[in-house]
Amino acid sequence: MSNSADSTSGPVRRFRPVRLLTGGVFALAGLIFWTSFNTAQGTNIRTDDSMLRLSDLIRERSRKNGDLEDSAATARAQVDALARRDNGGTAAEQRKLAALEEGAGTRKLAGQGLTVTLMDAPPNATAKIPGVPQPQPNDLVIHQQDLQAVVNALWQGGARGIQVMDQRLISTSAVRCVGNTLILQGRVYSPPYKITAVGDRGALRKALDGSPAIQNYLQYVAAYGLGWKVDQHEAVTLPGYSGTVDLHYAKPMG
Repeated sequence: MSNSADSTSGPVRRFRPVRLLTGGVFALAGLIFWTSFNTAQGTNIRTDDSMLRLSDLIRERSRKNGDLEDSAATARAQVDALARRDNGGTAAEQRKLAALEEGAGTRKLAGQGLTVTLMDAPPNATAKIPGVPQPQPNDLVIHQQDLQAVVNALWQGGARGIQVMDQRLISTSAVRCVGNTLILQGRVYSPPYKITAVGDRGALRKALDGSPAIQNYLQYVAAYGLGWKVDQHEAVTLPGYSGTVDLHYAKPMG
């Protein structure tokens, strides 16, 4: 015997799981679209040039820093010339001052030496040696430790002075990389990176060849095509350091 309610009611509507799933997918798609629009604020995320504007700003500030350093160097040279003219020091005192300035890196330095050039590998580089794994993006670019390895080896080899790109290094200089760019004393540089040292060429080259860190880098040169070049010079001149020599973060020991 059937229930009277069942006999008078119409067909029962049931929502199939497929329909529920379809509705959920469209709802999720709408949410993603709204979130993407809200994040991009009306711009195309893939072609948003905000990073390009940031890069342009960094390079513009770097150029301005370079101009200010040039102006400061000119003013400093004039002040130094006036000081030497007016202090009435003896020849021995002048020689001592010149030696101190050379040691500090604030005077031009000339002599024999060499230049090391490091360069990123092509972005589409593949392994050049059988059995070596295919490179990751980080395997194809120059890193901070690579530059530091060269600078440290040259100092160890008895370099009298070192220049990275167009800047002379002094005791407070820091070689830092951000991404694939070098930031040195407020200025930004891109590869190829050139490091020039004045000193005995044989001793400098021996120090480069004996550096474990450089030997590790040379393995990547052979495997993936990173750039490595050493040029020797009969005579080369390094500029004097022209930036500030004030210590902003050092504190005296109490």
